[in-house]
Amino acid sequence: MTESSADLYPIAVLIDELKNDDVIVRLNSIRRLGIIAKALGPERTREELIPFLSESTDDEDEALQVLAEELGKLVPYIGGSDHAFHLLPPLENLATVEETVVREKAVESLCKVAESLNPSLLEMHFIPLLTRLAKTEWFTARVSSTGLFAVAYSKASDEVKAELRTGYNALCQDETPMVRRAAAQHLGSYAEKLEKDLL
Repeated sequence: MTESSADLYPIAVLIDELKNDDVIVRLNSIRRLGIIAKALGPERTREELIPFLSESTDDEDEALQVLAEELGKLVPYIGGSDHAFHLLPPLENLATVEETVVREKAVESLCKVAESLNPSLLEMHFIPLLTRLAKTEWFTARVSSTGLFAVAYSKASDEVKAELRTGYNALCQDETPMVRRAAAQHLGSYAEKLEKDLL
């Protein structure tokens, strides 16, 4: 075994553990995603690890919760804020699951990723994700979307801000009580971002 392949062997083990049948083993590996991403480098993380994680959303709730949390910490390992949008697909998937704690962690991580995006990348990648979540048939995704409006609003152009206000107002009047409740819970953080003349 060469020295470089000997160095990569522990990383290969961690990657294999992401597929392990034992949830405890998977959890330990998910908690080490930063180490795996650092060893793979930004390009391989974006092209191999993130797509793999996007397909790994059929798991135990505890594993999905940890995955949602760890994905929010990967921005430095995928090439920084210019490439942070690559983290959005797996987080979007996690923001739609049934389990509340998983969705909440996904929303937290989505907000972290959105904060790292510049306004043009936010409008190109994050706003369409937010729109999909807010307008989907499943109420769980609409609930998740209510936690994303504040971070999106603060960086959006005036035209997009108008669309976001319309979208948030629609969620406040949603037919599903859980969506209305979530919109009410996030109203304070959203209202802080609104222009004073709109309040």
